Amino acid sequence: MNRYKLIGLLLILAISLPAFAQSQDDSLNGLIQQAEKVNPSLAMLQAQLKAARENIQVGTHLPDPVANLGLMNVPTNSFSLNQEAMTGKVLGVAQAIPFPGSLKAKAAVKSMDTLIIRQQIADLVNQIQEQVSELYYNLQEKRADVGLTKESLDLLKQISVVAKRKFEVKTASLQNVIEVEVQKTRLQDKIETLKGEESTLQAKLNGFLLRNDSVYIPTERIVPITHEYVKTDSLLALAKENRPVLKEIKLHETKAELMQKEAKYTFYPNFKVGVQYTQRGFNRVSGADYKDLLGVAVGVTIPINYGGNKTAKVNRARFQQDAFSQQYQHSLQVLQQHFGAINSQMSALKKREKLLTTTLLPQALQSYQAALADYQVNKIDFVNVMRAEDQILKVKTELANIRTSYSKNLSKLEFLSGTQLN
Repeated sequence: MNRYKLIGLLLILAISLPAFAQSQDDSLNGLIQQAEKVNPSLAMLQAQLKAARENIQVGTHLPDPVANLGLMNVPTNSFSLNQEAMTGKVLGVAQAIPFPGSLKAKAAVKSMDTLIIRQQIADLVNQIQEQVSELYYNLQEKRADVGLTKESLDLLKQISVVAKRKFEVKTASLQNVIEVEVQKTRLQDKIETLKGEESTLQAKLNGFLLRNDSVYIPTERIVPITHEYVKTDSLLALAKENRPVLKEIKLHETKAELMQKEAKYTFYPNFKVGVQYTQRGFNRVSGADYKDLLGVAVGVTIPINYGGNKTAKVNRARFQQDAFSQQYQHSLQVLQQHFGAINSQMSALKKREKLLTTTLLPQALQSYQAALADYQVNKIDFVNVMRAEDQILKVKTELANIRTSYSKNLSKLEFLSGTQLN
């Protein structure tokens, strides 16, 4: 019996372990982290970063020395190695030496590529955060719409009970009962439509995580607006300090400055040092045994700058600096416009939320309760009850939309500034 219990326990563990292994953090931050881990473009940039690191070593050290073997001054009438005194076997080694500092300047230019790719990685992470957040808030809003529509459907069921009771005592017409049923059908159709849109958003979000589109993604309850206003100047300062795109532009400008310094080394000469050893032996004509020879040579390139090609390299790098400098200023100008527009929207959303929560929603609830009570005693027409119920749905839906829109705008500000806004 104990053996069967043990087997059963092992089977339970075998079934539960995969489910436990698949459990994961489905909060917004957890979803963002999962999306970053599986993003192929992020993996591609990581590979490019490794390649850029290795590329720093390419062409930034002394070139390999060149060895040469040969014969010197061999007479063509006999091709004998001991006929002439100047005939010898030659062994030589030559080393090219760039002008001091030129290799270091080239390495400095290449090292900028690693810093630039790092900012590209950070910018892609920033984009993933913004895109996942927007889908998450859209899904959150859609589920709120489904819930609110179901609440409205429940209210209609209450109205239906009242209408049917009044119809039974002949104080209401059959048309009232039919109208309620028609409205209930419309809301049921709306719920199915919203559920379809919810499934679409969930599938898109699962697509970012590279998993089955039917995996359920829980969302948190929509909360009231609590975030404080951040001035445009403060946001610009944060963007200069944290936004990866701005950092990347600055790094491109710095790289252009280093390219200009590297280009200036083309106006300086490069050197070549060679050593040659000539081995000679016994000469049968003179009967003498000649000594070996040693030669040393130093070569220097002459940087003539034909056609201004060297000057063009310097000028090109200088113009690139100007271009990136202007691009940086343009980016700041665009950011300032975005910050101003988003701040205005968020300010309006916050005011509207206050108006809806403190005035419109209480009024809509009171209006519905009063209309239902008056309808029961035949003081008002049935249409007023339906209108009051519909107004509650509109106000609650609009309130949910305002709060999720505020969250999406806040996420946009965080994307544009490159940092979280607490």
